[in-house]
Amino acid sequence: MLEIKNFEVGSFGTNMYLVSDESGLLLIDPACSSLYEQQMLYRSVNEVVCQQRGLTILATHGHLDHLWGAAWACEQWHTPVLMHEADIPMAKAMQAQYDLFGIGGTPVPFPLEPLPVNQSVSPSIHHSAAEPRLIPSLKILPTPGHTPGSVCFYFPEDGVLFSGDTLFQMGYGRTDLPGGDIQQLWHSLDLLLALPPETVVYPGHGAPTTIAAERRRW
Repeated sequence: MLEIKNFEVGSFGTNMYLVSDESGLLLIDPACSSLYEQQMLYRSVNEVVCQQRGLTILATHGHLDHLWGAAWACEQWHTPVLMHEADIPMAKAMQAQYDLFGIGGTPVPFPLEPLPVNQSVSPSIHHSAAEPRLIPSLKILPTPGHTPGSVCFYFPEDGVLFSGDTLFQMGYGRTDLPGGDIQQLWHSLDLLLALPPETVVYPGHGAPTTIAAERRRW
């Protein structure tokens, strides 16, 4: 059974998630941008890792507000961020995103590895994306539109979806930023809204919702 902890962090109000079960721990969207947020995450992770469960860092997409804590997290737990290969160039060009939003400073680079799309990844403290160990409970759903490499993390056995910035409560991700595509987003939303209605949706921003509730709004 999944245990889910949600941290709303950063100036964009990004949802960062810790998802754990008996096999390990997933950190979804390492967005912690302040020392306080990082310490809060560190304590929560160590509670699980001390129980001999590993850690894998995943990103739903390559936007800066979901990756502000990536360099710190990668250094702390000696593992890369796994991201869809289509968004890796965007994440590597983080300075361009800083400039676009008028954010001062120079972003710190961090290790990135391509996510094994249509497969599952097993948490590991020293994870190698080249040879991921598969677990059946996590399904990676490509959902482009908000960005070319947006993905959702779906746990069908638990009825849980981490939707990133593709689907929100009463809304969906914007497509007016570089790489956005409204037609692709419509297709991705059709895919998500076809999931079982009782599926609980944990979005990249805002409160959780369900597939049933979002179907009624369309």
